[in-house]
Amino acid sequence: MKHKYQVVTFGCQMNEHDSEVLAGTMETLGYEHSEDLEKCDAIIINTCCVRESAENRILGYVGNLKRLKRIKPGLVIAIGGCMVQQPGMAEKIRKRASHVDIIFGTHHMHRLPQLITEAINGGEVQINIEENEGEIPENLPIKRQGSMKAQVTIMYGCNNFCTYCIVPYVRGRERSRAPEAIQKEIAALGREGFKEIMLLGQNVNSYGLDFEVPFDFADLLKSIDGKGGIERIRYMTSHPRDFTSKLIDTIAGSKTVCEHFHLPIQAGSNKILKLMNRGYSRETYLSLIEEIRKKFSLCSITTDIIVGFPGETDQDFTDTLKLMKEAQFDAAYTFLYSSRSGTPAAKMPEQIPLNVKKERLQMLMEIQNEISLSINQKLIGQTVEILVEGESKTSDQIMSGRTRTNKIVNFPGDKNTVGKLIHVDIKNAKTWHLEGKMINSPQ
Repeated sequence: MKHKYQVVTFGCQMNEHDSEVLAGTMETLGYEHSEDLEKCDAIIINTCCVRESAENRILGYVGNLKRLKRIKPGLVIAIGGCMVQQPGMAEKIRKRASHVDIIFGTHHMHRLPQLITEAINGGEVQINIEENEGEIPENLPIKRQGSMKAQVTIMYGCNNFCTYCIVPYVRGRERSRAPEAIQKEIAALGREGFKEIMLLGQNVNSYGLDFEVPFDFADLLKSIDGKGGIERIRYMTSHPRDFTSKLIDTIAGSKTVCEHFHLPIQAGSNKILKLMNRGYSRETYLSLIEEIRKKFSLCSITTDIIVGFPGETDQDFTDTLKLMKEAQFDAAYTFLYSSRSGTPAAKMPEQIPLNVKKERLQMLMEIQNEISLSINQKLIGQTVEILVEGESKTSDQIMSGRTRTNKIVNFPGDKNTVGKLIHVDIKNAKTWHLEGKMINSPQ
């Protein structure tokens, strides 16, 4: 009987994809996935450290595994990822969770097989954390979580050093995968029947800046557009500072790159943007939005906004509200600023009280919800193409999918539409989704 394993993931889509690699690695070792932790012979925890609340939750989760280790002494517990990469964290884990067998950082996931073998045979805690990123390992095994949509990492690390963000310190400097390796992976996904791919990077717009021969993100998109049977290409995350006219023109001229632009503004005040070290002004951001809308008759623009950054005055917050009304975002993912030790912002004066942050967040969300609903209502009566993803959250008689502009559409249907591209007439609009009726048989 095969040994059982489970990979437990905390964090972003980059982490989710890293976990697919960890799962693939475990299966090449002969392990079999199990949803039941009690039956597992190995548990791998892939961690996040963007917020300290996530870190505390992870340490609590790891602590709870001590009971399983006591019952099953042969159980291998490994903890890796961003949280572990922080200075002093390995020692902290050893003190707080002596039942952990393996501690590994973000740069050497490919060494997991060796670490597991040494942990089983040697019995000592295996620690593999290095600051040097090293070469990007290729051809690692991947166990994809689905059969319709897949994630493809195109680069690692970040050079931006936003003052609120810990990522550059734990993911390292930017390193781009070779175009040929990305193209090969996407071609394989096409042969396997995948319909949509998400290109991943901390800042995809910086792709290729570390190459000796010029080849940027726009060039990469052009090289994979319409290739290998892939119907849709998405990407995240984009930094507004590096979003070029060349990239806009490339997307406008493509067949499969979706017309959804996620461009995190983070704040609408030039003072706060400077304190955040974002590298652009509200004026340059709004001109970018204008340039995109001139090139696309139909597109969606979404953003991220942090409320209550240190030093944010009532006027700074008002500037953010004004920008939202001017930009007319389809949706905004909003966050209360959370102090993160190890970042410059955590040491800044004028930290904003929690009650003020909550009041501002509520105001911002109410305005954005009105804008989102208004934009969605304009789609009533239009026909849209959606990729059907599965049943809706409310009923097995209602199916759900996404438009090229990343809007959720619910419609009466059945499971034979899943994974298919269909056309839907929009009959009703809500703040967060659309409702419609299928007008053709699935292709």
